[in-house]
Amino acid sequence: MSSEVYFADLRSRNPNENKVNKIKRLFDESSLQSTVERNGLTAVKIHFGEAGNDSFIQPLFIRPLVEKITENMGKPFLTDTNTLYYGSRHNSVQHLETAIIHGFDYAVVGAPLIIADGLQGENWNEVEVDLEHFKEVKIAGDILSADSMLVLSHFKGHPMSGFGGALKNLAMGCAAAPGKIEQHECAKPIISDSCSACGVCVGECPVYAMYMKNESSQIDYDMCIGCSHCLEICPDSAIKLNWDDMQPFMERMMEYAYGAVQDKRGKVGYMNFLLNITPDCDCVTWSDAPLVPDIGILASKDPVALDHASYNLVNQQKGFKDSMLHHNHEENADKFKGVWGKVDGLTQLKYAEKIGLGSMDYDLIKIDH
Repeated sequence: MSSEVYFADLRSRNPNENKVNKIKRLFDESSLQSTVERNGLTAVKIHFGEAGNDSFIQPLFIRPLVEKITENMGKPFLTDTNTLYYGSRHNSVQHLETAIIHGFDYAVVGAPLIIADGLQGENWNEVEVDLEHFKEVKIAGDILSADSMLVLSHFKGHPMSGFGGALKNLAMGCAAAPGKIEQHECAKPIISDSCSACGVCVGECPVYAMYMKNESSQIDYDMCIGCSHCLEICPDSAIKLNWDDMQPFMERMMEYAYGAVQDKRGKVGYMNFLLNITPDCDCVTWSDAPLVPDIGILASKDPVALDHASYNLVNQQKGFKDSMLHHNHEENADKFKGVWGKVDGLTQLKYAEKIGLGSMDYDLIKIDH
């Protein structure tokens, strides 16, 4: 059965058709108001962006959705969970500081900010899913306590999942730190022969899992939490991912996404922002050049259909040559494989559909100018 996905492009020659007004119309025409529980607490799941990153969804686009939730008698709050790696969002104090620096303060967005898994990631509960990889998953307490949720995702590339959209926002974004570790533990890094024994990774590993032996860095996999910080900071690019592990990693993510919304059937709405479509997640401390032109904004009640529509719209574009695209610049070529050639992002969609998160079949409904 096909799911409805609503799409607003970025064309505008009318003051009533600016992006903010299009976002409001998308909310209405996709019937996302039906997901808002009257007098209930609505979690607006967002990514505030790592310090140094600037491609996250802009606060200007969040406020109209906060207003729509309030208009429909909901009580919205903006939320995310603390990160596994030791960056600018590892605990709630730094996380909120980063969010405010990036413009997500009450005066701009019109709603309070609450980090859903507590001050240091201790606020979580297990949710029974009884799936292939997990019987239970560890979801942030304030995500579970919310009566409904609006998931707002910046659609972009990702080295371990091909792309990141609504499903990844649910999976990693709603999991507490122990849950993030469970998702990553099947995809830990490996050290290649090009290691120069500089020792940078040894000093930077947040859990002291790196050490030197035989003039090369080594990893204690019993201690490693799979945060991938060593990949980012290695000056020789000698630390790699084991690409054979990406399929189980994506399957684990989808089981966490399933657990994040299991108690909210019919109470979750989704929007994907196809703007600044960068090769990397907003967790990195930079924003690389976009892969394709800005496309528009999509809304749906089905995260699988929404991500599939977003994936197809990106691939229909002609890729930018002055970007991280190594190949697949032509229209209808897979742009995410053009960057992360060893990862097939469709894996996450197929598995999400298999476990009942939604349908890959969709009807794309474009709202009028």
